Amino acid sequence: MNLIVAADKEWGIGKNGDLLDNIPEDMKFFRETTLDKVVIMGAVTLRSLPNEKPLPKRVNLILCNDNSLDDRDDLTIFPSMEECVEYALKNYKSEDIFFIGGASVYNACTDFIDTAYITKIDKAYGADRFIKNFDEMENWEIAEEREQITEKGLKLTFTTYKKTSNN
Repeated sequence: MNLIVAADKEWGIGKNGDLLDNIPEDMKFFRETTLDKVVIMGAVTLRSLPNEKPLPKRVNLILCNDNSLDDRDDLTIFPSMEECVEYALKNYKSEDIFFIGGASVYNACTDFIDTAYITKIDKAYGADRFIKNFDEMENWEIAEEREQITEKGLKLTFTTYKKTSNN
């Protein structure tokens, strides 16, 4: 299973309930990487999407531990990470499953994933939502780092981390 996110130089991922920035090249990478795949997100992330609609051309699995989304028949909802992961792995290939946010989902999924696609933004935004620093996690290493690009005056590095052990 995978994680996909854009993070600033302080590993911030959001501020005031929104993404840090709208970076077309990162959005394109997200779209291309997750298209026709399975995405797992929390209820807050779902509510941040346009019209609170699931992402098109993807299987959307939603983590929600209250009944606030129970009346939505366009969603597949799970009350716990464990139940969601069990369902996803039973019905889909592990490499086709992507955790897409928010911060609590990202930080809870690291035991389940083996690959993390992180777009590193060389700027600090003063974020209020963060993910774990993969550079400081002993059982993760950089498997691929694409050449840095500049977009909207920002330096971006598309980085792929792989888990080296389950410790």
